[in-house]
Amino acid sequence: MTTDGTTRSLLTLRNLGALLLLAVMWGLSIPVTKLGLQTVPPLTLTAMRFGIAVPLLLVFVIAGRHSMPWRALPRVAGLGVLGVGVGQVSQTFGVAGTSASVGTIISATIPIFIVFFAALRLRQPVSKLQQLGLFAAFAGIALVALGHEGATANAQTTVGGAAWVLLSALAIAFYYVWSVELTAAYGTATVAAWSTLSGFFALIPWTVRELWSVTSFHITAQALFAAIYLGVVVTVAGLFMWLNLLRIVPARVAASVQYLQPVVGVVAASAMFGDQLGASFVVGVALVLAGLALTMAPRRSGSEQAGAPVSRG
Repeated sequence: MTTDGTTRSLLTLRNLGALLLLAVMWGLSIPVTKLGLQTVPPLTLTAMRFGIAVPLLLVFVIAGRHSMPWRALPRVAGLGVLGVGVGQVSQTFGVAGTSASVGTIISATIPIFIVFFAALRLRQPVSKLQQLGLFAAFAGIALVALGHEGATANAQTTVGGAAWVLLSALAIAFYYVWSVELTAAYGTATVAAWSTLSGFFALIPWTVRELWSVTSFHITAQALFAAIYLGVVVTVAGLFMWLNLLRIVPARVAASVQYLQPVVGVVAASAMFGDQLGASFVVGVALVLAGLALTMAPRRSGSEQAGAPVSRG
């Protein structure tokens, strides 16, 4: 017969295991995107991803009767265009122009930008430590993106590719801050489902244009695997795992997944693509992670706020 303490211990181990699994699921997002881009163009891969994710999210909406009032639909549609049409599309274009390692590290800045957009839109105060964190993160991005020392992770990266990924991080961060009022009123999963549907519809004409202009491409088993992984594992399963974790562990503990994702992504990129990391990359990663730690440091009041899921893909 287990005691209450043993039960709590088992639950803690289970929760930690779930956090580690989520970090792996989301951390593999950009390396898997890079894999899919080897045979499929960027807009097409993004459309395949959300074409798979949207029906699964709609099942949740229909089965749970999670309706959205008409007055909220324009804002939700705008969220979808921003999150999918700008955020996810620019990320895919960026990954095409960077190594998987560099793309992973630049995307790790999303939580940092969330803090500063929240300060602007929601008038939340920004501490000096958080300001220092932003400075450290930008310095790290510059080293990661511009430091060319012959290492493959840097040699595969263009300034344009890094800029696309940075634009993606900014757009996704603003998406989460902009969605705060809507998610408070209708729930994170409901807003995510309807906004993703809107973003997918906005993406279709541009995808058709891309397919019309591309001379040849091949939807291989590799591309299908990438689209299914990104649509099912990263977008849908990751969302519901995150929401479940926020119900059973403190938000500050759940947020620790943000520190693990870039580590998983860099390790995966090295294994999958042979990315060799130079000294400037290592220093840049350290600065970005330090910036992330400073930005997400708890306030003196000790209050914890549950954030929206920050997927890398």
